[in-house]
Amino acid sequence: MDRVALLSLLVAIACGRNEMPKSAIPGDPERGRQLIAQYGCNTCHAVSGVEGPQGALGPPLDGVMARPTLSRGTVQNSPENLVRFIQDPASLNPSTTMPGLVIPPSDAQDIAAFLAMPK
Repeated sequence: MDRVALLSLLVAIACGRNEMPKSAIPGDPERGRQLIAQYGCNTCHAVSGVEGPQGALGPPLDGVMARPTLSRGTVQNSPENLVRFIQDPASLNPSTTMPGLVIPPSDAQDIAAFLAMPK
């Protein structure tokens, strides 16, 4: 857990709330964090909270849900489009440089849930 997430958790506990911050996208964010490393997303992208290389070929993935569009402005950003783009980027942007990795729907959902977590 990164420092900001840990601080958020401690503040929530101190304020009497005993819950982890929630993702804006349903899924298992912790599993999503692990899957990002497993699929090697951080080889091309910088992703806070994921150990291993922090790539610079693709855009950083922190705050991805705050962006109005995905894939260099070609795709309207929404939870559904983020999940779909993770699964099959060429289906939303045929000219994308992001490779299709054949990511199952449940894995894409968990990755998106992690990326949508407040940092």
